[in-house]
Amino acid sequence: MNDSATSPAKTSVPLSRGAAYAVLAALVLIWGANWPIMKLVVQAMPPLWFVVTRLAVGAVCLFALLLATGRLEKPTREDWPVILSVSVFQMWLFMGLTTIAIQFVPAGRSAILSYTSPLWVLPAAVLLFGERLTRWKLAGMALGLGGLIVLLNPASIAWDDRDVLVGNFLLLLGAGMWAVAILHTRRHRWHLSPLQLAPFQMALLIVPACLLAWVLEGPFRAEWSWQLIAMIVYNGPLATAFAFWASVSIQRALPSTTVSLSYLAVPAWGLIASTLWLGEALPVSLILGGILILLGVAAIATGDVRRR
Repeated sequence: MNDSATSPAKTSVPLSRGAAYAVLAALVLIWGANWPIMKLVVQAMPPLWFVVTRLAVGAVCLFALLLATGRLEKPTREDWPVILSVSVFQMWLFMGLTTIAIQFVPAGRSAILSYTSPLWVLPAAVLLFGERLTRWKLAGMALGLGGLIVLLNPASIAWDDRDVLVGNFLLLLGAGMWAVAILHTRRHRWHLSPLQLAPFQMALLIVPACLLAWVLEGPFRAEWSWQLIAMIVYNGPLATAFAFWASVSIQRALPSTTVSLSYLAVPAWGLIASTLWLGEALPVSLILGGILILLGVAAIATGDVRRR
């Protein structure tokens, strides 16, 4: 996987198609398992302070890695727009909104609603950027979104519970914020690589995020335990440092439609992990929806390979 900037033109080379799919598989496993973990973490510390902790630990890990491997470089002026968009829309708004919402919504359902970004990405990718929808991608879109419709059962929402309604709204809003980042990273001309920019994207908003957390949640506090420490360690290097580098790398290496629909495998795995770990309910609708989503992902991947 070539993740370094090329010297003559000073531009970063995207991942190969095969490497991008391998990274995507690892990302699905890590992010899917993190939904029940986040549900447990927000019971031990305030959600916005958890976001600050994730970003800080992730930034330290990546700065240390780049410094040790001699690849730490100052971002170019051309890369600052994507630094800002990923930092604000994907790392801060998406993560912050979903972490707040998971207090009120089951982890499995939170994973599903957070990954409705295809509903935002697909129209823009096709209408604004002219991405073509092949028969395989159309089939995958129908299967994936059909599974999402099955999973988003309105009868399961407690309409008289204000916290539940707010939580569901925040999850959908977070998905929209992530869609903005997906579209931008796909169109941006990279000079430094996603790995080199990721720690700056994480560190950029740590101070304002701390101020916001202090205003809304008061001083930092946590119910420390070995379990909480282990979950923060999982979130820092893996679910934040690796995962956000991986997601941006995938977003620039694969078509937006492929990325957005393939990400639907994350909530499918998140549902399974939440059921096994937290004992959340797994009705027939969740099983059927998960199967449809996985079939859709397979169709999208097949169509992307056949297009080469």
